[in-house]
Amino acid sequence: MDSKKDHLQGKLKNRHIQMIALGGVIGTGLFFGAAKSIQSTGPSIILSYILGGIVIYIIMRALGEMTVHHPSSGSFSDYANRYISNYAGFIAGWTAWFEYTVVCMVELTAVTFFLDYWIPGLPHWLICLGLLFLFTLVQLVSVKLFGEFEFWFAGIKVAAIIMMIFFSAYLVTFNSHIHQNMITNIHTYDSLHVFFASGAKGFFFSLAIVIFSFGGTEFVSIAAGEAENPRKSIPQAISGVIARIIIFYVLTMLAIICLYPFNKLNAHVSPFVDVFKQIGINQAADIMNAVAITAALSAFNSCLYAASRMLFSLTKQGSAPTKFAKTNQVNIPSNALLFTSLCILISVAMNYLFPDKAIMYLLTIATCAILTVWFLILLTQIHFRKHQLLDKISYRLILYPYSNVFAMSFLVMVMFIMLWIDDMRLSVIVTPIWLFVLSLLYVFNKKSSKKSKLI
Repeated sequence: MDSKKDHLQGKLKNRHIQMIALGGVIGTGLFFGAAKSIQSTGPSIILSYILGGIVIYIIMRALGEMTVHHPSSGSFSDYANRYISNYAGFIAGWTAWFEYTVVCMVELTAVTFFLDYWIPGLPHWLICLGLLFLFTLVQLVSVKLFGEFEFWFAGIKVAAIIMMIFFSAYLVTFNSHIHQNMITNIHTYDSLHVFFASGAKGFFFSLAIVIFSFGGTEFVSIAAGEAENPRKSIPQAISGVIARIIIFYVLTMLAIICLYPFNKLNAHVSPFVDVFKQIGINQAADIMNAVAITAALSAFNSCLYAASRMLFSLTKQGSAPTKFAKTNQVNIPSNALLFTSLCILISVAMNYLFPDKAIMYLLTIATCAILTVWFLILLTQIHFRKHQLLDKISYRLILYPYSNVFAMSFLVMVMFIMLWIDDMRLSVIVTPIWLFVLSLLYVFNKKSSKKSKLI
């Protein structure tokens, strides 16, 4: 294969990597799914995000250990291939590609719902089609252009959320009406029953939405394959995961609960938009709706990038057709990108056929894929340790291997919890079927490879 046609650019600067890491934590789950979680779980949603945050930090630290040692655009798929087996790399890579492709569909669909706040009745499928075409075109031009887009998209939502937190603190402190309501709410929340609004069941159910909210945090490891200095930028990005979760999830949930009674939130609208609208600050509601759109586009931009790079990497392992390794004149994996975009067209059809239910179907499928990928990351890191001398690992997972066991047990628990949720049960049942189909494809791929070598 021509070396000029199968390598990627190394054009992502440290500021791009840091902002991709920031943006990866803030997705549609925070803006779209949070209202339903808060309404059903109550103030205990904060505990859900703290618990989920600890688990994602363990996962990112495990992934970071391998990434710093060997940066790769194939990330955990490449590592599973190296340290476990080609079969493990095949499963991890194709499941990750599937996850990112489905999340792309979720983000596009979420944009249409946010636009409905201003212009109800717009054809969802047409919006999805237009955005898909635009972002595919941008990513075909240059990886640096992708980095700039993501830098500014992520920067907008990060800045807006920080401003929202400060503005909420100002309202709670100096607005007498809101301050008095908050005091009343605090007295109400003294009851353990209200703190866990739907009991233990509601609390555990919220963990599934929390997991989806954190999905995509691992993007930064894939971007390391095109980073200028990954051994410096990746540890910096991962080390800030806990702080980002506290700021962007714990403090925002606290702000929403303080500003407005959680049991009166509209589950079909972004909680940020709904809260400011309910307390009579419509300008702030409009701003937060615009930020929600920016967040969804940012997540879509990152997912499209991650999916195409994962598919490109799979060809290096012999786990995907070699045509996906082809790059264009500016070293963009154009075939992998275009194939992924064609698959995302499914979301256009889904939004045409059942626009009201498309996002929930897609969200639950994506959550199962996220759980599978994260489990494989933790398993791969255990095998990685068996292949490396400890003194050669410069960036390490803390409390290994107990942290692995804790996080893996948590992920399995969430998968079982989803079996008890009506809207999510089918996707859990489909997951082993997906893995079985992938296994059959792996066997077929191996047999085809042997035949081609004989010829």
